[in-house]
Amino acid sequence: MSNADSTVTPLKSLAGEGVSIWLDDLSRKRIESGNLAGLIENSHVVGVTTNPSIFQAAIGSGEGYEEQLADLATRGVTVDEAVRMMTTADVRAAADILRPVYDATQGRDGRVSIEVDPRLAHNTAATVAEAKQLAWLVDRPNVMIKIPATKAGLPAITEVIGLGISVNVTLIFSLERYRAVMDAYLTGLGKAQAAGIDLAGIHSVASFFVSRVDAEIDKRLDRVGTDEAKSLKGRAALANARLAYEAYEEVFASERATKLETAGANKQRPLWASTGVKDPAYKDTLYVDELVAPGTVNTMPEGTLKATADHGEITGDTVTGGYEQARADLKAVDALGISYDEVVQQLEDEGVAKFDVAWNDLLGTVANRLAGKEAQAK
Repeated sequence: MSNADSTVTPLKSLAGEGVSIWLDDLSRKRIESGNLAGLIENSHVVGVTTNPSIFQAAIGSGEGYEEQLADLATRGVTVDEAVRMMTTADVRAAADILRPVYDATQGRDGRVSIEVDPRLAHNTAATVAEAKQLAWLVDRPNVMIKIPATKAGLPAITEVIGLGISVNVTLIFSLERYRAVMDAYLTGLGKAQAAGIDLAGIHSVASFFVSRVDAEIDKRLDRVGTDEAKSLKGRAALANARLAYEAYEEVFASERATKLETAGANKQRPLWASTGVKDPAYKDTLYVDELVAPGTVNTMPEGTLKATADHGEITGDTVTGGYEQARADLKAVDALGISYDEVVQQLEDEGVAKFDVAWNDLLGTVANRLAGKEAQAK
């Protein structure tokens, strides 16, 4: 990576504060046009995350996939296999582009994440089997397998980490579930250690979702309608994320985590996901500027990345001094009759359902494309 100039840009400042900047998007066009390489070179991007919605948008556009679709149609593969062949090809190519970053950071960054089939979110054994298959298919040391933080996902995280496979835990909304995720990670490290696997090679991030929390709680605050309720809008998501970071600091300072670190283990870093603002009334870099803390990852859609590059305000750590205010903000929301537990459970359910729909849409799109290619071949 060049980034050698002395100009201090918002993205450079963000990276300097210990925040790894990952891009929340991937497509064949982005890979083949050199766009991804350019973002790594010029915009401090050191990782990529994908999800079913991202692949639906990429493959749904059709750009760059025609030749592979024709080959898959000729081979007569199933729709599920075709989707996996296309998505893993993109992840493999992105992983190769990011390999120098991976090498330079000893595996901390330079990562590309790919999600298990979202239809398996409530099936532990199938999630583990799929994670193993994806790691084998992509066949790159810098891949991370995304597993949702559902109740069925927790034991799957432990099993997959225990096999020495790096994991990006996704769809975390609640502080209680986040603590369970960290516990699942540490338990997995214990299993890997017992199996004689080198802990230094296992990395993990915990994707804590941000903007969707405000979107739902703000809606409920609007329904309450008082001045007090309105004054709390746009505060719950940041409060939730800041308290997640407090939990991270506490758990990874524990004797259990410290012993594993002494044996070579890496901390499971908090990753801020869903960082594009949903409400146009908010500054478009809100969930970047206000969530700066060392040892975190912020995965941004390209619009948020560009906005941060243009007018982000990076003023140092904006997380660790805010725990008391964060607690007060969530308490104030609760006092208005808005149930935190109900909101976070709803968001998890909606998150799983949204990816399920996107995946099914993707399967439908690819089925139609394959049928079209088969018809052309005849």
